[in-house]
Amino acid sequence: MDLRLPGPRGLLRGPRRWLAAGAALVVLAGAGTWTAVASADDPPAVHRADRVMSTAGGVRLDTSYFTPAGPGRHPAVLLGHGFGGSKDDVRQQAEDLAAGGYAVLTWSARGFGRSTGRIGLNDPKGEVADVSRLIDWLARQPQVRLDGPGDPRVGIAGASYGGAVSLLAAGYDHRVDAIAPEITYWNLADALFPNGVFKKLWAGIFFNSGGGCARFEPALCRMYERVAESGKPDADARRILQERSPSAVADRIKVPTLLVQGQTDSLFPLGQADAAQKAIRAGGAPVAVDWIAGGHDGGDLESGRIQARVTAWFDRYLKQDGSAGTGPAFRVTRTGGIDSTDGAALQRGASASTYPGLDSGARAVALTGREQRFQNPPGANPPAVSALPGLGGADGGLGRLSALGLGVSLDFPGQYARFDSAPLGSDLRITGSPTVTVHVTSSSDDAVLFAKVYDVGPGSSRPVLPAQLVDPVRVEGARHGKDVTLTLPAVDHEVQKGHRLRLVLASTDLGYASPAAPATYTVALKSDLSVPTAPGVRTAAAPLPAWVWWLPAAATLAALALLLTARRRSTAPAPDPELSGVPLQITGLSKRYARSADRYAVRDLSFRVERGQVLGLLGPNGAGKTTTLRMLMGLIRPDDGEIRVFGHAIRPGAPVLSRVGAFVEGAGFLPHLSGRENLELYWRATGRPPGDAHLEEALEIAGLGDALARAVRTYSQGMRQRLAIAQAMLGLPDLLILDEPTNGLDPPQIREMREVMIRYAAGGRTVIVSSHLLAEVEQSCTHLVVMDRGRLVQAGPVGEIVGSGDTLLVGTAEPVDEPVAGKVAALPGVASATRTGDGLLVRLESGATAEGLVAELVRLEVPVASVGPHRRLEDAFLTLIGGSA
Repeated sequence: MDLRLPGPRGLLRGPRRWLAAGAALVVLAGAGTWTAVASADDPPAVHRADRVMSTAGGVRLDTSYFTPAGPGRHPAVLLGHGFGGSKDDVRQQAEDLAAGGYAVLTWSARGFGRSTGRIGLNDPKGEVADVSRLIDWLARQPQVRLDGPGDPRVGIAGASYGGAVSLLAAGYDHRVDAIAPEITYWNLADALFPNGVFKKLWAGIFFNSGGGCARFEPALCRMYERVAESGKPDADARRILQERSPSAVADRIKVPTLLVQGQTDSLFPLGQADAAQKAIRAGGAPVAVDWIAGGHDGGDLESGRIQARVTAWFDRYLKQDGSAGTGPAFRVTRTGGIDSTDGAALQRGASASTYPGLDSGARAVALTGREQRFQNPPGANPPAVSALPGLGGADGGLGRLSALGLGVSLDFPGQYARFDSAPLGSDLRITGSPTVTVHVTSSSDDAVLFAKVYDVGPGSSRPVLPAQLVDPVRVEGARHGKDVTLTLPAVDHEVQKGHRLRLVLASTDLGYASPAAPATYTVALKSDLSVPTAPGVRTAAAPLPAWVWWLPAAATLAALALLLTARRRSTAPAPDPELSGVPLQITGLSKRYARSADRYAVRDLSFRVERGQVLGLLGPNGAGKTTTLRMLMGLIRPDDGEIRVFGHAIRPGAPVLSRVGAFVEGAGFLPHLSGRENLELYWRATGRPPGDAHLEEALEIAGLGDALARAVRTYSQGMRQRLAIAQAMLGLPDLLILDEPTNGLDPPQIREMREVMIRYAAGGRTVIVSSHLLAEVEQSCTHLVVMDRGRLVQAGPVGEIVGSGDTLLVGTAEPVDEPVAGKVAALPGVASATRTGDGLLVRLESGATAEGLVAELVRLEVPVASVGPHRRLEDAFLTLIGGSA
């Protein structure tokens, strides 16, 4: 998933005039078209001209210029796009602004869309300089209002990547008159290396969605590779990112600024906008802050309301319309539950006449708990889970759902400390960043901790992590103990009366890099939890219009069902009773590559698997095996065709998936727990009754014996693999999927794994195994499906596929001597003949037949006892795929 934000927002800015001097854009190509902007009032048409412009450095920028149809000069607006996107993402907003009386210029940033150049992450000498050159071009257009020679009246808006360049441009180019950045960063080093901890998942998304490291400036590529390998940011990495951050020119940003930041955003959290507000306000410029319900982790981006507010902001500061309302200095969207009549999320706006910051109205909440010791496991695996970057999307986002009392979070026993408050005597609204001081001691020189505050309801209700946010911190010099004040992520969250607050300090988190070396951490409380309440922020008394605030009921209910029950209750085809006893039938299955209309990962795939079979799924790299398995497990949806398991169509979260067990790329176990304890913990996490686990049966098939009572850290690789298989077998699923189950095993361990699979299928269940070890597949599988380039090449019993070759084993009643073997080799149609202990191994030439060979052998008086096909699976496989493995 990339960082592109849905909705028509994102904008760049330009450096100071000295950067722009002599750097005018050259128009290489241009075409104008008239486009109508439809509305109930039938507004005038908007003119659009598409041009590719070249900078002085030879970089070509793909642009579109939108102007009102009427005469006269107008204020200009530059609209930037999100990372991974292009100018096309902001076209609708551009047309709307042009219809409202603005000259609007959009462009694809370097390395995106049809623009050339390498990605510089808003390098002042690259992308930021490009914006100044675009401002130069605007100053020469007859439709643009000027404040002076070469100085157009211009504002910049944009989300994420485009939002950051609007801030940077305001610092580098004095001609910028107003900006409206959204869900973006103030200090990119702080965003990707918060408190000295590497935000590895989001950083990986940055570089992958940009097209790979090689498409970035070389210094950025080297920086990323270095930090990704070490897992720890260095001073040079921070310097590179800080140079590309608006904070580097904080004292030069002196224009009216509307800061829109997302509450469900683990990439650029609310603290980034807070730092921006303080710096820009200190320079004397008007600043307003708007916390929306969405962000990079999903949720509601409130596109209609925000676009209206951005337009009003520009009306006030570009058109200088004194009657235009710019809104309050601070506004936050609050979620208040679900409307029982239609299932929509209830949202209200709360506001204040001054920005409260992140620490106003602090209230002390006492926490209790003794000094606690916990582990950072070897390799920091398995990691705890807080946010899942980019997973929110159209279904509302995990952070958004956590505001509704839902969410996905996970902390592993033995890997965290926790401290609880007493039940609250009244409702408590947290608005800002809670803080707490703790004493940390580590067996290593440095400790990396992940702090979070849960809302814990009464009884057995699941704790809620507001906005799924966590605060990472690297504590240096912790071996001898150190007091540390933790600033928790900023949130807006109401804790109800009777609920408790829980501070958790974990040693790992999925989104971040933790030390790979094992360590023991000891943590003790040193203060109460200080909770900001922002008493000056008041919630609106009446609901805002439904078209602005409410989520569609269908989307909300679908997201709730996905997270609460792991079952997508969308409409699915009815079960097929004729297939109720068939473990798997795939029909016409196709899956295209992302952003491609004609490139397929899997295309028109069909095959069937019966009970008791051990099916080998074979194919070279890129054949589509993994994509097929992911669709089979309900992790991704096919573009065409269907998958039926015991007659039920597979959809993400389909109930029939409870009859499917899967082992894919290994399993994470807690090393300090025994094998049995790990399996019991995993099964409890599924929420299913203990009796349904069939733990003893699964363990008997896996054959781990007395090792189950030992800590997993003492296991060999083979034992870990067998424990992982046992985990997949819990509940004795009727269909077991194993992806490369023998990776890293030695020959005796591979033989043991083979016996496990055969024993499992012997009970009338079905196993599908994907493996590159063809000799092992030949011994363990009963049937094969061979794929190449996304298509089915052949399917059937192993014997049929292996036996369809050109090599025959001729059994003889007595051994054959060398002269006879030489005569056979010289026969017409025989390519070679080799003596074996049981006779001859004869390879036929093209067109020769077994019948013809037998006739010749009889003529030579060879004592033929049997004739049958003979070749290895490897030979058959390479023949089927044309030797391209």
